[in-house]
Amino acid sequence: MSTKAVVSLATGLEDPEKVTVAYLVALGAAEHGRPTLMFLTKEAVRLAVPGVAVGTACEGCPSLPELQERFVAAGGSYLVCPLCFNAKALDPENLVKGAELGGTVPMWQWIGDEGATTFSY
Repeated sequence: MSTKAVVSLATGLEDPEKVTVAYLVALGAAEHGRPTLMFLTKEAVRLAVPGVAVGTACEGCPSLPELQERFVAAGGSYLVCPLCFNAKALDPENLVKGAELGGTVPMWQWIGDEGATTFSY
């Protein structure tokens, strides 16, 4: 059985509650020792730019900066769709800690033959 987890997130700050839930799922996996990857696509690629993931989605929810910090501290990493990122003319030299540009081939290489538990938001 695989211990890896992949959380695919296509939603950005247009739905901060969905972003928070995706982070909480990824964080739960990472903080419990699972190698965890967040695959960011569509509007979610903006979350890989420093200073974008700000605010708190709901009363009692942890802030997005806190979730990002804890995720990376727990060993989580981000793979950011280069097609989506470049289409938005974002700076590839300006990414949050733990993030790198990479598409589906690097994602499948990261998953490897053992597979992964996946979630999609």
